[in-house]
Formats: sequence, C-alpha cells, structure tokens
Amino acid sequence: MKNTFKKKRSWLLVSVAVLFGISLWQWDWTIYLYAQAKGGLNVAFNTRPLSKVLDDPTVPDSLKARIRLIGEIKQYAIDSLGLKDNPDVYQTLFDQQGKPLVYLVTAAEPYKMEAVEFHFPIIGNFTYKGFFDSTMATQELKYWQQKGYDTDLGQGIAYSTLGWLPEPILSSMLFYSEGKLASLIIHEMTHGTIFVKNEHETSENLANFIGEYGAKRYLKAKYGSESEEYQKFTRGKEWRKTLVTHLNKSTLALDSLYKTFKPEYSNKYKDSLKYTFIRKIVAKEDSLYAQLSHKPLLSSKLKNEDLPNNAYFVSFKTYHSKQNEFEQIFEKQFRGDFRKFLEYLKKRFE
Repeated sequence: MKNTFKKKRSWLLVSVAVLFGISLWQWDWTIYLYAQAKGGLNVAFNTRPLSKVLDDPTVPDSLKARIRLIGEIKQYAIDSLGLKDNPDVYQTLFDQQGKPLVYLVTAAEPYKMEAVEFHFPIIGNFTYKGFFDSTMATQELKYWQQKGYDTDLGQGIAYSTLGWLPEPILSSMLFYSEGKLASLIIHEMTHGTIFVKNEHETSENLANFIGEYGAKRYLKAKYGSESEEYQKFTRGKEWRKTLVTHLNKSTLALDSLYKTFKPEYSNKYKDSLKYTFIRKIVAKEDSLYAQLSHKPLLSSKLKNEDLPNNAYFVSFKTYHSKQNEFEQIFEKQFRGDFRKFLEYLKKRFE
C-alpha cells in the first residue's frame, strides 16, 4: 500500500514538474492562454439570460425587438438553410459597454503577400491572433513591427467557439441593419456547422459566402423580392462585389510587383515602389466610393500618410479571395440547391 502511494506521489510530482517545465518553455503562450481564458470567463460570467433581459422593464422595447430578431434569424438558418442547431448559442446577452470585445493582430511579410500563421492547439492555424486585452494586442503588434513585418490591428465584431461553448449576443449586434445582422449571424453559425481546420482563408470565405447568401434568402422570404429591405441589401451586395473585385485584383497585382524585386534593391527603394502602387489602389477605391456618394474608407489614411500595408491586404484576402469559387460550385455543380451544397461541404471538410 505504501509503495502504491509512493508511486502515485512520484507520478504526481513528475507531472507537476513536466507541466511547470512546459509553462516555462512556452511562457508567452502560457500567459496568452491565461489571458484568453480570463477574457472568456469575464464574458461568460457577465452575460444575462435573454429571458431576464426581455422581462426587464428598463430595457427599451426597440432593443428587445432586435433580440427577438436574432432568434428569428437563427431559427431561419436552422430550418431553411440546415445549419447546425447549437442550443447554447445566442441565449444570453453580453453588454460591451461601448467597447470592442476582441482585438485582432495580423502580421505579414513586408515584400510578399504572405501572412504570419499563428498555431493554436486543437483548432489549428489562423492568420490573425485575437486578444480580449487591448494592451496585450498592442504589445503583440509592436513585437512584429520590431521584427520588420507589416501589421494591422482590427476589431472582431463577433466570435465563434465552433459551438463548443455558449456564445452570447453582443450588445453591438443590436444596432446593425437587419441584412447585416442576418449575414453576421449566419456567418458565425456556418463556423459552428462546418469546421475547416488549418485553412483559415477557406473557412472565412465560406462563412462569408453562406452568410451573404443566407441573408439575401432570409430577406426575400420575409419581405419579398420587391421590398425595400431586400432591394437595399441586394444593391449593397452588388456594391460590395465591386469593391471586393477591385481589392482582390489589386492584391494580386501588388504581389506580382513584389516578385519583380531584385536582391540588390534597397528597402528604401522597395518601399517607394510598394507605396506608390498602394496609393493607386487607394485612389481607385476612393473613386469607387465617390461614384456612390459614399465616404471613402481609406482617404483619411491617405491624407495622414498612413497607407494600408500587406497586413491589411492579406486580412482582406482571408475573408474575400475565394467567394467566387464557392459561388461557382454552388451555381454550376449544385444548381442553387443549398441543402445538397451544404452536405457536399460537410463531407469535403469532415
């Protein structure tokens, strides 16, 4: 009995020593995972069940209507699109108090259209690294800048745990247009239905395609094809397609420019060629916005001499480079039959 106890104690001590050693060896990741767990628990312990929110007389009726709308969109995605029903998703509300929930750091090679891949246990590789803590996100950004990489700091408007953990409604969602909200909800539900491991670009492009397709179909079913709601979303989708086409072509052209760089070129000369080309991309985008009397996304950056860099373009590419590919498969191979298309995707990525 004593020998058994000694063996168990020895194994326990060895296990603790190994875990401690791993923690020291991967100290940065230990700190990161601790911070992420802390941020996730903060969300989990500060959500309110929707039943309590809807019964709360201090919550405006307009916000209650938006909460019910999310439930309606979710049910449509389950019943009409066949997306997975994760019962713990969108059953609580998290008040962001006007602050971003997640900060996303992207890093890319300065003269190559290639993102740094971040490796995470179980869920695989991603082209960005997310943080609940803005200070840690800024530190990560500076780390890659000091190593000579292009960087971009974005904000996540939603997040998915792939259905493994409860996911709350974020308070910021309640102020989106119905079309944008439907696209977002269906996008995130797609992640919970189809898990594309180690192919982040494919995963996000697929979720984007299904999100927009699902939102358009939802609005048509609810309001009709002649309604202002449906027509407005369709016009916006056509505009987004124009912008996506421009930036996708520009990203490929910029990458082609980098391939002409010779070893003897100085970084100063390469930067001159690079940012002259990027200025043209920005100017073209501004002209596209001007045609629709929209406020340009990048003109303010152009005036401030703070042009987008490779991290911006690879981040855009992550979400938009393959949507035409999925659209063609959907239309040509499955002739618009979404249920068959979804089953094909499940088998392809299982």
